[in-house]
Amino acid sequence: MNAKAVVIALILGGPALAQGFADMGAPAEGFALPERGHVLEFPADHGAHPDFRIEWWYLTATLEGQDGTPYGVQWTLFRTAMAPGESVGWESPQLWMGHAAVTTATTHHVAERLARGGVGQAGVSLEGGFRAWIDDWAMVSTAGAGEDALDRLDLSARGEGFGYDLQLVAEGPLVLQGDRGYSVKSEGGQASYYYSQPFYRVEGVLDLPEGPIEVTGNAWLDREWSSQPLAADQTGWDWFSLSFDTGEKMMGFVLRGGAGDFTSGTWIAADGTPTPLPPGALRAQALETHVVAGREVPVVWRLRLEERALDVTLRALNPGAWMATSVPYWEGPVRVEGSHAGRGYLEMTGY
Repeated sequence: MNAKAVVIALILGGPALAQGFADMGAPAEGFALPERGHVLEFPADHGAHPDFRIEWWYLTATLEGQDGTPYGVQWTLFRTAMAPGESVGWESPQLWMGHAAVTTATTHHVAERLARGGVGQAGVSLEGGFRAWIDDWAMVSTAGAGEDALDRLDLSARGEGFGYDLQLVAEGPLVLQGDRGYSVKSEGGQASYYYSQPFYRVEGVLDLPEGPIEVTGNAWLDREWSSQPLAADQTGWDWFSLSFDTGEKMMGFVLRGGAGDFTSGTWIAADGTPTPLPPGALRAQALETHVVAGREVPVVWRLRLEERALDVTLRALNPGAWMATSVPYWEGPVRVEGSHAGRGYLEMTGY
């Protein structure tokens, strides 16, 4: 589901759990709220929505070296607002954060960047083509005439001991999650606008301590924005993005709360046609845990979806893929085995 709370914690001074994970269930007075039936428009909605409190551009990639060694890559730009609207200079109410990571079976490299809006250090622009950046990290469109702005991207980031330069080409359409982009997150009706580009083919180079590594693979980009996406009692989530060898895909999430778990997601046909999953249809069971950063985190999962005859086991490539960032969470690639085979990404917060 990719509803990140990391930048919110910068405002609050820490992970405030009293009103949803990182206070994402707090009332959003003065901010815009998603409305069912609203029609998303592109390329405009690839850009920022400063009247909403929370937003992100979130990409994960499952890659292989020329020798078949698996890797995972994450690139994320988060925006949060102290007040709705935008202005130029240091009075801007917009705050930005970037996360980048490279995961192998034995290592997990992580970096974080922080920025203030209004001064050019970070942002998202559609002028002259799509560009998202924070400092020297960038996601830049190379799409040609007649293509969607996200159809072709150059992606780069650097951190201590790692870096990457990747080229992405979409081989399928944008996918609207939920009800035509309106994604419900709780029984109480909290929601976000949410769409994805899950069809990227990737090639490029990872820079690791052992030297440059040429890689190929696939990537998935999530776009989401809201102002109060969680209920006050929802303390964390487990989010799955899976690409099966059949060409089909699935996004699913479990939001954990005192009133019980809320599950939902989308089944995506090989041609990109989405079918929303009704709440409760996806069943997720943690099978094995791993202690990382002093926390017990599920790293082997069983997922079942009866209407698609799906019964799969997900296994983390690296159980220690802990994001030791301002608000810590687990994020890493997984192998998919069982009724459907493939690869994907798992994100877990609130542990």
